[in-house]
Amino acid sequence: MFHSLLIISLLFSLCNAAVQDFCVADLKGPQGPAGYSCKSAGVVTADDFVYSGLSGAGNISSLIKAAVTPAFVEQYPGVNGLGLSAARLDLAPGGVIPLHTHPGASELLLVTQGIIQAGFISSANAVYVKTLKKGDLMIFPQGLLHFQINGGGVTAVGFPIFSSPSPGLQILDFALFANDLSTDLVSKTTFLDPALIKKLKAVLGGSG
Repeated sequence: MFHSLLIISLLFSLCNAAVQDFCVADLKGPQGPAGYSCKSAGVVTADDFVYSGLSGAGNISSLIKAAVTPAFVEQYPGVNGLGLSAARLDLAPGGVIPLHTHPGASELLLVTQGIIQAGFISSANAVYVKTLKKGDLMIFPQGLLHFQINGGGVTAVGFPIFSSPSPGLQILDFALFANDLSTDLVSKTTFLDPALIKKLKAVLGGSG
């Protein structure tokens, strides 16, 4: 009985010893599966826990008339190891964030201006679409295809919160048409007309 209590006490002490209040990322080191290594606590300041990069609008003059400004671990080292990050979404009238996934995180979108039509597709191919207004929240489960479209006549703004410091991103259109995957293979795997594929590759900078 005594030995069992001693082992439990030792394990409890080791667990407590491993607990840290925070782990501000040392961006000079490599990033591993668990994130970045920690900056020395002696050089951590309050500035490491504050990020002002989302205060201004992003550039919405691009092809998709939209901008996503990230506050991931690379921009905001204080989120390292804490299981969350954020971004700012700006959508001009007619703007769209195409179908995409975040392999490493779920997303919670808060709309702060305008109207955003958003939705996701489940692994069973069920579609969930809502029109969101100021103050609305919508969740997009990890790894599922989802999109956001400006649903009104004024610029829309939202703030996505992610369940990882590095949520990852793969945009479906870019995965198909913005690289050197051959037109023949894209056609065979999507049943799209080769002429259309070549046109989309030309627009998005792909080849093959």
